[in-house]
Amino acid sequence: MSFVEVSGFAKSYGGNTVFEDINFVLARGEFVTLLGPSGCGKSTLLRCLAGLVSLDAGQFRVEGEDITYAVPQKRGIGMVFQSYALFPNMTVSQNIAFGLKMQKLAAKVVASKVAEAIELVELGGKERAYPAALSGGQRQRVALARSLVVEPRILLLDEPLSALDARIRRSLRQQILDIQRRLDLTTIFVTHDQEEALTLSDRIFVMDRGRIVQQGSAETVYTRPANEAVARFMGNYNLLGPQESRLLLGLDIDGHLAIRPEVIRLFAADDVTPGLIPATVMHSQLLGNVVRYQVEAKGVALQIDCLNRRAADLLSDGNRVMLHIAPEDLQEIAP
Repeated sequence: MSFVEVSGFAKSYGGNTVFEDINFVLARGEFVTLLGPSGCGKSTLLRCLAGLVSLDAGQFRVEGEDITYAVPQKRGIGMVFQSYALFPNMTVSQNIAFGLKMQKLAAKVVASKVAEAIELVELGGKERAYPAALSGGQRQRVALARSLVVEPRILLLDEPLSALDARIRRSLRQQILDIQRRLDLTTIFVTHDQEEALTLSDRIFVMDRGRIVQQGSAETVYTRPANEAVARFMGNYNLLGPQESRLLLGLDIDGHLAIRPEVIRLFAADDVTPGLIPATVMHSQLLGNVVRYQVEAKGVALQIDCLNRRAADLLSDGNRVMLHIAPEDLQEIAP
């Protein structure tokens, strides 16, 4: 039996449909990411799972128990918000202990569990500090500890890293993953950041306009997008319509061709290898270890990502090059 079963979820506000026909199952200990652009319904879906927002339709079962209409306190779900939602007048220990005290546990039990949670999120020495004295990353770890200390069956994370700088975000997401694996905790993580989703997830659910349009492993979603919406959101795909496909590659298709920017290979302009396509560099962006080129080939604009190996290899605007696109790297997708 599946650990989590969601079927027929729907939610609207007035005439505005937030999401509809949401269906999925999760295994115990699975880490799933809801990925999609802002406004696609993923955060509202998370709040419906937590019981903070009521559903219009659908059923929610955990370990076979129907908790569709259960109050938040009875669901066994922990939730971490983007805004941390800490009590400013409480210390780190007091914030973490809040949920346990609401359960009316003995003081010794509360103290023991709080100490374990503080050690788990590596906040030793900060027990008596107030939120205002903590960094953003530390405040988020307090919020995480507060959710974990009540031993939830499911952990929900609503864009918990979006307010942090890149270095802290990378460090904290690895810590979240380590804790999740250690506790074997079923987790649903909401983000619009593709890198976070690809790094963390056992499976990714891509949402678009209130629906889950594809679900699968990180590799599957990235390399085999189900439709145009997924391809546009994942990995900066080059999407060629029928006319562009005919101009560039001589192919007649009805939908779109998706080509990842890193699979297109660049060669010198004087390379006469059969099958190469002449192109001109229009613009380039240095993205650290990757150089992103905008080129024009046979009247078609393409984006190409190359490793930044040496400064001497960088191409200038106007440089002529030759391109190679392998047939096996072409993927025809539905519009």
